[in-house]
Amino acid sequence: MKSRSILSCQKVTVSFDGFRAVQEMSMELAPGELRFLIGPNGAGKTTMLDAICGKVKPVGGSVEFNGRRGKVDVTRRKEHEIAQLGIGRKFQTPSIFSGLTVEENLEIAMSQNRSVWAALRASMKPRDRERIDAELALIGLSHKRQLRAGLLSHGEKQWLEIGMMLLQEPEILLLDEPVAGMTDKETEKTGELLQEIVRKRTVVVVEHDMEFVRNFASKVTVMHEGKLLKEGTMDEVQRDDRVAEVYLGRKRRDYDVVSSTA
Repeated sequence: MKSRSILSCQKVTVSFDGFRAVQEMSMELAPGELRFLIGPNGAGKTTMLDAICGKVKPVGGSVEFNGRRGKVDVTRRKEHEIAQLGIGRKFQTPSIFSGLTVEENLEIAMSQNRSVWAALRASMKPRDRERIDAELALIGLSHKRQLRAGLLSHGEKQWLEIGMMLLQEPEILLLDEPVAGMTDKETEKTGELLQEIVRKRTVVVVEHDMEFVRNFASKVTVMHEGKLLKEGTMDEVQRDDRVAEVYLGRKRRDYDVVSSTA
């Protein structure tokens, strides 16, 4: 029996002043899946995430979210409405409160319906404190909870923002190049973090670091010129002649078709 999809994108088309950045793109996500979305620059990967989270509106096709509240067509929903339904989006540059501590950032994320200062003044319930402690442990920042967020490394800032998003309890997490600018050690830890997150959530990652994709992907979706080019395991994608041509500009021979510099 086919498992239900938590997200179904059917023939999604996004146009900017007549230019079709995404063209009839279809994609299905299963609950608890870690999906990597790859392709050359300009393939439409980030725009596809924008269409899912409501940042841009498709001119054609549909996006259906099947979460805790049942099936909802989010194609025309506003960005904040989609976020409230359970689809969280993280952009490439971390968005945190640099002047506040790591712990205070998480407190604000948990109290998202209050102002910043009201959230900081509010007394935390024991259950809320437990959730923050658990999130700090998950993202590996328990020992830095009282450090100002602006003093964290680039990788730590990324993990903090992921932790902030997780406290808002999204069912789907959309990440845009989360390991860009990270050290090798930070990249490895990010992959391990994503594997932990998908125990309870679905994650979609737009990524250019092919070594990272190789190490952690179970299923890969390849886009080219706004369209679906290939979908499957990393091995299946790497053996595909069309993918070789897109990335290397030539036919595949006996080499790895998707290099770490793609």
